[in-house]
Amino acid sequence: MDNWADRLLGEYKESRAELHHMKVRLDKDNFEDETLINRMIDSMTFAMEWMEIGREPGSYQGIDKKSIYQKQFFESIDVIPDITDELYDINSKQLYMTQDEKKKLAMIFSAWSHRERVCYIKHVVEQKSFQQIADELKVTKSTVQTHIRRAKTKVKEHVS
Repeated sequence: MDNWADRLLGEYKESRAELHHMKVRLDKDNFEDETLINRMIDSMTFAMEWMEIGREPGSYQGIDKKSIYQKQFFESIDVIPDITDELYDINSKQLYMTQDEKKKLAMIFSAWSHRERVCYIKHVVEQKSFQQIADELKVTKSTVQTHIRRAKTKVKEHVS
């Protein structure tokens, strides 16, 4: 359920981690390269923050909501994706959502962090156990439980 901003953020995070590793491997006397790598890390961090909040970091104008790209993506969904048999009515047609339902779903999805969204969907839709998800994501079982608990709390906040 990733959109382009999620994928781009993932690529930036990986690249920034590689830069950190390069910096660690540098000779301590190589001040110019270290300065250059630090600038690259700062630039990537700035760009990542921009993508996450949907506006220029430090600017108090413009869109001031976290995950604006995700919200726009989820609000543009016209049809519920084919996830399970329960999403089909008796005539085997895909279920359509009203605009209000789409907005509520978008609010829920955008309230989740990327990891909460992944864990929740894998657990609820794919019916994977906490341990299966933990193994797949290379995290601990308790981390998965925490992400799912937080996601469920956010669902309750938006539904009630």
